[in-house]
Amino acid sequence: MSPNGIKIKIDTEKCIGCGSCVTICPDCFELGDDNKAHLIKEQSSCNKSCAKEAVDICPVDAIVSEVIGPVEPED
Repeated sequence: MSPNGIKIKIDTEKCIGCGSCVTICPDCFELGDDNKAHLIKEQSSCNKSCAKEAVDICPVDAIVSEVIGPVEPED
């Protein structure tokens, strides 16, 4: 299945500020003044493939993604 897009959410209560997401995907994530991960405001420039990798690499599962938009059926 091929999603139109993904929506990324960060649970700042879980985030430990390790910076893995920023290292993997600096066009989507940044560390805030609170030393927690935050999404960069302009999501249209976010690389969806590295965002998915950041979801997988987060050591405390603070980043989650969900598919948005219609999904093409598999053949």
